[in-house]
Amino acid sequence: MASRTPRVVIIGAGVSGIASAITLQRNGFHDFVILEKGSDVGGVWHWNRYPGLTCDVPSQLYQFGFAPKPDWSHVFAPGAEIQEYLTGVAERFGLRPHLRLNSEVVAAEFTGSGWRVRTAGGQVHEADFVIAATGVLHHPAWPEIPGLDEFTGDVVHTARWDDALATRGRRIAVLGTGSTGVQVVSALQPVAERITHFVRSPQWVIWAPMWLPQPAVVGAVLNRLPKLNQALYQAGMTGAKLFTDVVTRPSWRRRAVQEYARFSLRAQVLDGELREQLTPDYEPLCKRQVLSGSYYRALKARNAELVTTAIEAVTPTGIRTADGREHEVDLIVLATGFRAHDYMRPMKLTGRDGMSIDEAWAKGPRAYRMTAIPGFPNLFTVLGPNSPTGSIPLHHAAEVTAKYITAWIKRWSAGEFDTVEVTEAATDRFEAEVTEALGPTVWNTGCNSWYFTEGGSIDLLPFDRRTMETMLAAPDDRDFHLRATVPGEP
Repeated sequence: MASRTPRVVIIGAGVSGIASAITLQRNGFHDFVILEKGSDVGGVWHWNRYPGLTCDVPSQLYQFGFAPKPDWSHVFAPGAEIQEYLTGVAERFGLRPHLRLNSEVVAAEFTGSGWRVRTAGGQVHEADFVIAATGVLHHPAWPEIPGLDEFTGDVVHTARWDDALATRGRRIAVLGTGSTGVQVVSALQPVAERITHFVRSPQWVIWAPMWLPQPAVVGAVLNRLPKLNQALYQAGMTGAKLFTDVVTRPSWRRRAVQEYARFSLRAQVLDGELREQLTPDYEPLCKRQVLSGSYYRALKARNAELVTTAIEAVTPTGIRTADGREHEVDLIVLATGFRAHDYMRPMKLTGRDGMSIDEAWAKGPRAYRMTAIPGFPNLFTVLGPNSPTGSIPLHHAAEVTAKYITAWIKRWSAGEFDTVEVTEAATDRFEAEVTEALGPTVWNTGCNSWYFTEGGSIDLLPFDRRTMETMLAAPDDRDFHLRATVPGEP
């Protein structure tokens, strides 16, 4: 049979979407479109522009293996530089003609042999395959606090930062204690009249020199010696393997990192009362680890205050806590994170026999090996449910997944099948393997984090990089229904 040309719709132009598009290109597939709801590529790095935004992964690891960047400005790159890198990769690999910006997907329906995808602007795209590269951190989580709508000052979510917003000389409240909250407090404390960090549950904050520049000579040498640059990247991946081991298996290495987290607090916060307020009641690393070399210093400044008393309500001029105290502020910064487990939702995603994604995920998001969903033929996800967002460099995970999806598309192109759908049994088996492996992980030691779904499961991959690569090395027909369209049938 002559080869067929697949039509592919990629939803999302962040790290996952870019990896998917370039992998298709490199395998000879060029009939694809990338639908992106934002005004540019970059995903989370396009939407997030808050003060102090910095990647908590070393720069030399936070890049595609096929598109190295030797000349990062810092060991931990600032957000704007990462966005610039992703934009540059899109340009370098010629993705612009395939991009449809400001094109939010509102519905995708399986037609029996392919997909019909509709955007908010009314455009309709017919596709043989859909790759959902929507990621996990793109739906801001807005807290439900009485009176928030009546506040007379400014309210801004860090994921929708207003670049025109004035912060100097203001009385600022920051809500949220993850990496974002820590970075915002550190960045705004020097310019604020007063800054108050409202903390419901403190985080372990490991000291790290987030401001440390990468010497220009390093970038110049790596640029001239690509083999050395590749060796550095591989060395970094080896280091990342050690971190995966720390979070997935109890060992002396985990205990050593946890003790360093405790030492970071003891060494930087000498005041006993403040240190007690900042001490979490769970093990270090249980939540996504926060890195900072300036947060504790910012909190000790004269214009800063830590408030651990629960918020009762927002008033027109401030925030009232449960002890009856009113904290007068004129700017509220919500560093309250994302609805991480929505994935493709709220788009209306309809699979085989009219099944909606909400019905398929009634008990929580699930996917076979992070990428295939029962009831949704010819649809794959990149960095979908149970992806290694807490243990393996995401660019690499996206590349590996994109290669796996492309392997299926190659087989479709060769005429081996018309539709491919993972079985319920294979998905159940993968879920059972994940559940068992999650037992000894540090994420399962008793904290409440955004890693947990509403159903109470941990939405992470508890395996090492080699296991993930083996899982996605090649399609396994035993786990899928492969069907050919019968002539005359719809």
